[in-house]
Amino acid sequence: QVQLVESGGGFVQPGGSLRLSCAPSGSIFSMRSMGWYRQAPGKQRELVAKIIRGGSTNYADSVKGRFTISRDNAKNTVYLQMHSLKPEDTAVYYCNAQSGSTGSISWGQGTQVTVSS
Repeated sequence: QVQLVESGGGFVQPGGSLRLSCAPSGSIFSMRSMGWYRQAPGKQRELVAKIIRGGSTNYADSVKGRFTISRDNAKNTVYLQMHSLKPEDTAVYYCNAQSGSTGSISWGQGTQVTVSS
């Protein structure tokens, strides 16, 4: 199973920005897709953004225009750049990867993002 190491969460005021990073133990080229999900207290885990191996992306409607998912092949890292953060973005954010060879799904340990004044 792929190990995913996340970083970049924290506390930010409304309107602020944060960038999350996710580095897989294997090559990102071997992943069918990588993405970010989030789970707020009392709510189900939901997709935030995903990037497919070919480079296409998709986003939850609630983050379109504010969040950007990208990958740096040289650093073997996927990023989630978050701007114009709102209190409702507060959640634990999880990196997700699907293996291109086995189709298995891996999850990171989660990183807390708190947006509050």
